[in-house]
Amino acid sequence: MSRALPKYNKRRVAFVGGAAAVALSGTVIAGLALAGESGQRAETARTLAGPGTISCPDVTGQLPAIPASAQAEVDRNLAQLQTQITEANQRLADTVGQGGPNFVQNAILGPLEDKRVAALNRIETAIGRAAAKPDGLEALAGCTLNADGAGTGAGADDGAEATPSEPAGADGNAGAGQDTGNGNAGNGEGAGANTGAGTITCPDVTDELPAIPASAQAEVDRNLAQLQTQITEANQRLADTVGQGGPNFVQNAILGPLEDKRVAALNRIETAIGRAAAKPDGLEAFAACTLTR
Repeated sequence: MSRALPKYNKRRVAFVGGAAAVALSGTVIAGLALAGESGQRAETARTLAGPGTISCPDVTGQLPAIPASAQAEVDRNLAQLQTQITEANQRLADTVGQGGPNFVQNAILGPLEDKRVAALNRIETAIGRAAAKPDGLEALAGCTLNADGAGTGAGADDGAEATPSEPAGADGNAGAGQDTGNGNAGNGEGAGANTGAGTITCPDVTDELPAIPASAQAEVDRNLAQLQTQITEANQRLADTVGQGGPNFVQNAILGPLEDKRVAALNRIETAIGRAAAKPDGLEAFAACTLTR
């Protein structure tokens, strides 16, 4: 009896130990499987940046021969285009679940397109200083949100023409007019959530221009009219989005995009004047607008 009990205990210990080993092995296998799945999910998250990934048309393949004197500036702006996509994908990941049905378009894709228009205009201008200026690169500004294999937004990664974010188009084809905004340049002070009535005002540009050559007058007028159209559209968007977004909604979805559009229009004015006279510099200082509540 005294000898049988230890054998029984040994068998029981062996059984329990074996069961524990099996359980431990299962835990390790499950842990490895979960780790693999987590790694795969992490890789997917990095690739998709949350609910999808933003892709934009390739610009490099659409450029003409680049003069040596323009190469550095073109390279800087091509790098900036890539940085803009990276930042937009990061914002997409950081804002998952925020905003209404048009949040991604208003707060991410729209501002990204405006920034790309400005960079593409700078590339055109850089090349145009030493060779024939390429036109129409703005058609590559619109980007697409691909979520679960479905594309949405303005443009596609295959270089399809973008849907412009403003009715008058990125090339400023609008009727003659002038920028009548009389606000002071600002940095979005007070531009938090869209909580109610307000008015966007922008610095007057007309009085800051030098003498305009006759050959540039029509193009300058078109872009001055475009500046006013941009303010009108921004104020309309402000009215349409009352109550939407978080603390930075107005800055991200309205004032920021407006400033980018104004930079592009002001660059076009500088370029138009510079074809026939001394090119004015520093008009971009009048791009920022202010929300007054």
